[in-house]
Amino acid sequence: EVQVVESGGGLVQAGGSLRLSCTASGFGNTFDDYGIGWFRQAPGKERKGVSCISASDHATYYVDSVKGRFTISIDDAEHTVYLQMNNLKPEDTAVYYCAAALFGSTYYMKQNDYDIWGQGTQVTVSS
Repeated sequence: EVQVVESGGGLVQAGGSLRLSCTASGFGNTFDDYGIGWFRQAPGKERKGVSCISASDHATYYVDSVKGRFTISIDDAEHTVYLQMNNLKPEDTAVYYCAAALFGSTYYMKQNDYDIWGQGTQVTVSS
């Protein structure tokens, strides 16, 4: 069974840092065909893309609101994608979801392209 599992959420003060992890399993040799993305959903708002990375060429994409603060990276051997979040702001508070898209683009993030989703991890940034 292919799946992705997130970890690393928590409570942090504004200006602090967190690192989220997304571990993919069951992909076998097809992992390189996937793009792995991070989405977030704040209370009362729709889920939106934050950042994604190609497992094959490590190309990346960031939404404007996190550029310069978040860094996405990948450990090929462990099939794990990390989202390093620095200088966190209260508006970053959300449930963060990891998802996988077969041949996912790194020019944009469209939720419908992603068909394997994790359960989400809560990130809370206090002011």
